[in-house]
Amino acid sequence: MSDGPAVVLCECFARDGLQHEDAILSAEAKAAMLDRIADCGFRRIEITSFAHPKYIPQFADADAVLAAVRPRPGVLFKATCPNPAAVKRAQAARARGRGPEEISMLVSATEAHTQRNLRRTRAEQWANVADMVAAAGGDFTLVGTISMAFDCPFEGAVPPERVLEDARRFASLGATRIALGDTIGSATPPRVRALVALLREALPEATFIAHFHDSRGAGIANCVAALEAGITHFDTALGGTGGHPAKIAYGEGHTGNVCTEDLAMLFAAMGVETGLDLGRLRDAGRAAEVLLGRQLYARTARIGEGQHV
Repeated sequence: MSDGPAVVLCECFARDGLQHEDAILSAEAKAAMLDRIADCGFRRIEITSFAHPKYIPQFADADAVLAAVRPRPGVLFKATCPNPAAVKRAQAARARGRGPEEISMLVSATEAHTQRNLRRTRAEQWANVADMVAAAGGDFTLVGTISMAFDCPFEGAVPPERVLEDARRFASLGATRIALGDTIGSATPPRVRALVALLREALPEATFIAHFHDSRGAGIANCVAALEAGITHFDTALGGTGGHPAKIAYGEGHTGNVCTEDLAMLFAAMGVETGLDLGRLRDAGRAAEVLLGRQLYARTARIGEGQHV
């Protein structure tokens, strides 16, 4: 038997969770939150993005955050890289002894969403990904993310074969981890089981990551379906923060990520070991609420509130 936990949750609050917040937190506040997150027992943490500050000002402090968060033995930090210049910044951070161990790269499974979201064609985006891989030079664990893995707001249902095609392409470029993005939160457990079965049979050496959004309240159900289909890696965010931008025309309102606290507690109740300290995790979720100045979406954070003797 393995000595490690049965599943690995990647905490995405500091990047995916914050990317569409109106408030911009200081690098010091982010670093303190990341230390608190690491203390919960996470083995993978999304730490920042090297996106250009012109487009996503929340991460103008990427280098400062990386410098402020001390390395943790056994913890892999992941940064999002949109282009080769971002990869070079990740390498420079590593040269200073504070760079990420993983970098993630994105493609969309549909042409229409690629052009709307990335302002280029799928062919151009794949060329961009290939340039990023070349720039990385084997310095990082590569994570390939496929957005619109189930449905697209412009093209409708996405053929599973196209997701498989993209997964194979990522694998051929050296991405050992492949994230399946339910970008508009429309997946269902039967579709999740079918897609995961198709992908795992075709690419048994790849590590697939479930990245579900909770737009329709089905995120946790889809995570359980992914678990049943053999997935062991999940992307989540404290308080159910982040997700696809709600302010854009196809955001459909609430689009947050699956809530870390709720999924971790469910897995614990199911006897699925996550390696996380649930008490510290709930405290981290409450700290995230203080940082953002509002109550977030974790149902389990409210357990015990309002009880009367």
